Amino acid sequence: MSQTSKRISFAELRPRFRDGMSILFGGFLGVGTPDGIVRAILDAGVGNLTVIGNDTATPDSGIGVLIAARRVGKVVASHIGTNPETGRQMIAGEIEVELVPQGTLAERIRCGGSGLGGVLTPTGVGTVVEEGKTRLSFDGVDYLVERPLRADLAILKAHCADHAGNLVYRRAARNFNPIMALAADFVVAEADEIVPAGAIDPDLVMTPGVLVNALLLAGEQ
Repeated sequence: MSQTSKRISFAELRPRFRDGMSILFGGFLGVGTPDGIVRAILDAGVGNLTVIGNDTATPDSGIGVLIAARRVGKVVASHIGTNPETGRQMIAGEIEVELVPQGTLAERIRCGGSGLGGVLTPTGVGTVVEEGKTRLSFDGVDYLVERPLRADLAILKAHCADHAGNLVYRRAARNFNPIMALAADFVVAEADEIVPAGAIDPDLVMTPGVLVNALLLAGEQ
């Protein structure tokens, strides 16, 4: 990585992957998930991963590729219904799945990025979601204490990036990507296009470069 650009190659990213690591991933049904980085993780041969995101897409798309290859030990997601392989492995006891309501998932990650101890939410009170959690009551309303989420690595998919790491997403592919950029020790984005620093109108930046450690150009290997 040069002093003036955060762009790296897929080969330079590979040492970041290791067995047992945790990964925050952007995407909704695979849209907005960086396919090139997922493939690089698969090719690196690492396993027993913890993946954290909205869903597990399908067996042949998004993060589901890693699940189908049995590289994932734990999933933290809002739903898994679009990926039968995730459900099959869960029922067989081959993978641990923690289902988290979508808004709660987003706020737990935001807490992880903000250095907060948790978030109070009434979602899940009186259901299986409450099991093992602290319940507090304020002004007659019961809340669950949901702890923050962080990860070793966050993988994002951007439509356009500049060399400083400022990111722009394309329409619905934005989804969870900006939140994931907040709460990982190392944040890497795969962009369809990388332009000179300053070429993106600051008003259009959706994730500021200060949050991004490295950039990859989609389609390169």
